[in-house]
Parts: sequence; C-alpha cells; structure tokens
Amino acid sequence: MHRRHVILGITIILILIHTLTAFAEPLPIPNVSLSIGGNAEPGKASTVIQLLFILTVLSLAPAILLMVTSFTRLVVVLSLLRHALGTQTMPPNQIIIGLSLFLTFFIMAPVWEKVNTEALKPYYEDKITGEEAFTLATAPVKNFMLKQTREKDLALFVKISKEKRPEKPLDISLSALIPAFVISELKTAFQIGFLIFMPFFIIDIVVSSILLSMGMMMLPPIMISLPFKLLLFVLVDGWYLIIGSLVQSFH
Repeated sequence: MHRRHVILGITIILILIHTLTAFAEPLPIPNVSLSIGGNAEPGKASTVIQLLFILTVLSLAPAILLMVTSFTRLVVVLSLLRHALGTQTMPPNQIIIGLSLFLTFFIMAPVWEKVNTEALKPYYEDKITGEEAFTLATAPVKNFMLKQTREKDLALFVKISKEKRPEKPLDISLSALIPAFVISELKTAFQIGFLIFMPFFIIDIVVSSILLSMGMMMLPPIMISLPFKLLLFVLVDGWYLIIGSLVQSFH
C-alpha cells in the first residue's frame, strides 16, 4: 500500500504541473538577482523560483487527487446516502472521506501499477527521458478518465477551449479532459444518489401520512421514520450493496 501511495503522489504532481502549464502562457521573468546582504548568482535565483513552484504544486496536490480519480463519485454518493438516511452527522465526515480515499486507492490500483511499470521504472533506470515518462504516465490516467467521461461533456470543453479536434482520444489535453471528467462524475453520482433516495423517501411519505391521519402533527416524522430506514438498510445489507455497486461502476 505504501508503494502505491508513492506512485499516486508522483503521478498527481506530474499531472498538476502539466495542467498548470497548459492553462497559462509562460511569463517572461525579468533579469534580476535575489540577494540578501550581497549579490546572488542568477543560478541561485532560478533555484529559488523553482522551489517556490514545487511548493505551490505540492499544496495543490490534494485538489488534483479529487479531479482525476474516482474520489469525487465516491464521496458524493456516500454523502447523499447519509442525507437519505437522515442520520445528520452519522457517519462522520472523517469516516466518509477516509472510506472514499481507501476505495479510491483500491479502484485506481491497476492504473498506478501501469504508471509504475510503463513510465516510472524506465525513467528511474534512465531508459527514457522525462517528457517520455510524463507521456507514458498520463496515458493510463487519461484512459481511466475517458471511460468515465461523457462525449457531450468532453465536446463542450474542447469547443470552449477552441482546441483543434483531436485525431484520437488520447490526444485530448488535460486542461479539457479533467473538467469534463469532473462534471461527468458529478452527474453519475447524482443519478446514483437519486436511486438511493427513493426507498427512504417512500418511507418518509408513508410515516408522514400515518401521523397526519392520526392527528399527531406535532411529532416530527423523522423521529419515527429513522428507525425504519435504519432497519431497512440493515436488512438489505446496504453497505455491501452500495460499496459493491460503486466499485463495479468503474469497471
């Protein structure tokens, strides 16, 4: 698991660097020297700038984790499940995020293995250059995102970016593919959430109708329906069904 985490981190940093450079044109850097109490060499100034850029990339790495993996769909569906049950803050946010994170590692494991085998290992062995390693590393990640992205969403961002129509899917830039993948994941997550809400919504309607017919309007329906919803969820083995369906939805 530790090895997969390292591969995940390296890949995320590479993708983020490429995405940032795709969104922004390179800015001219004035020929100035940074010095404290004396003149500094140009090489040292360049090193400081590179260090600042790397620190910025590392601070944005968690955001890229949300955008290029299965995490978005998982955390949204589990949050909607909690609201459907009406348990307020149970399970806590830490549990939902932690479960989503470990499920993300499980689902993305084949992708990271390909990245490690096809890109990182040859690069560490000096068999390929850095640019070739990046191209090989992003190919499995792009394949994963393309399988989960709707053509309509992808066409939208390609049109907005005014990019030349790619000859093949892998030629699509990350700056267009990532937002298309995110909104596709959000739509899929809301569709799954709607299906999860329906049985619990029916229980709420039945309980509310019974209470109104009995004239018990002062009693909150959620207090009566919550035990029945929990009982239904336990009887059908809800966690097994939902987690199994979520993981299989990526295959």
